[in-house]
Amino acid sequence: MNRKIMLFGAGFVLYLLSTGLSYAGFSALRGGASSVTPSESPKVSPSQKPKYKVDPSVPRDQVCPLNGMMYTGEEKDIWATRRPLAVMIENSEEARPQSGLSRADVVYEALAEGWITRLMGVFYCNTPMENITFAPVRSARTYFLDWVSEYDALYNHVGGAGRCPDDTVDPRAKALCQIGQYGIKDLDQFGIGYPDCYRNPDRLDHPVATEHTMVCFSDNLYKIAQKREWTNVDEDGISWDKNFKSWTFKDDAPSSDRGTTNTVSIIFSPGYSKYDVSWNYDATEGTYKRVSGGAPHFDLEAQQQLSAKNIVVQLTKITGPVDDHGHLLYGTIGTGKALIFQDGKVIEGTWSKKTRTARTVYFDEKGKEVKFNKGPIWIEVIPSVNQVTY
Repeated sequence: MNRKIMLFGAGFVLYLLSTGLSYAGFSALRGGASSVTPSESPKVSPSQKPKYKVDPSVPRDQVCPLNGMMYTGEEKDIWATRRPLAVMIENSEEARPQSGLSRADVVYEALAEGWITRLMGVFYCNTPMENITFAPVRSARTYFLDWVSEYDALYNHVGGAGRCPDDTVDPRAKALCQIGQYGIKDLDQFGIGYPDCYRNPDRLDHPVATEHTMVCFSDNLYKIAQKREWTNVDEDGISWDKNFKSWTFKDDAPSSDRGTTNTVSIIFSPGYSKYDVSWNYDATEGTYKRVSGGAPHFDLEAQQQLSAKNIVVQLTKITGPVDDHGHLLYGTIGTGKALIFQDGKVIEGTWSKKTRTARTVYFDEKGKEVKFNKGPIWIEVIPSVNQVTY
């Protein structure tokens, strides 16, 4: 009996020793395999846990330079330490509703390959008090780089079209190559680990393909940018807005002066009705509410229909597909026609962008710069006026 007890005890000690050594070895391997130190990530949707609450009694007397909305001094104190953040968000039907678009100051929408539109939200003033969920984040395209450059913004995406040596991609469409050439402040998810960005297959109430599952978070991205010395100034001490031209802004027209152009309908891809867009004007609120593919378009986190104070339809030349990947090119630099919708009215004007880094400016029929209503601005880019009705 004593011999059995001694053998059992010896075996148990050996088991503990081997288990401890295995754990230590595995931990060492894990530590050596990763050079990324993840920052804190919330366990639930960040939009449900705001860090602060803005005191409603505090005056909103600070103007957002991107869209003219008014914020408190506390909010400005935070955004003034940062630079704008541009995020590529896809618009595949199965990936809707997206997360985060309702918090963008400005949104750009243009076709990508497959005749599906892609969105780029520019976030700055409406982000300080909350760690915002962005999803699903998708890949970079060259024409969006020209709009990113207007803000000297951080650029969050998941890979993109064409590295420099890739002979299968038209040189003009090589977004990843151009990001390096242009010196864009790149937050490619391929260089960002969990939990700052990760795939969440359970974000929606229906299964989706893997490419529709990438989630990133605003505060986490800003922490990464800070480590890379991309705050309101860059690593060379140059402020993001050194050459930035803010648009001009105005208050909404009084109710008695609002128009009757109540619906703006845009066909991005003839025959692909799921990507048709309508903006319906609510004269009481003074906002345009978005409908995609015939259904109200919601933000998953905010649980509200996407809306804007201004809708810009920018008409420009689209070339392509230019390679076997189906990549498109846009005429983003130069001049062209534009339709600007605000206050239930339409301005038949023009747009102008002199260089890649220059601001796109919009003018009315008389050549005077358009004043936007204070609030979200959506810019819809299409090639023909025949694709829009109002």
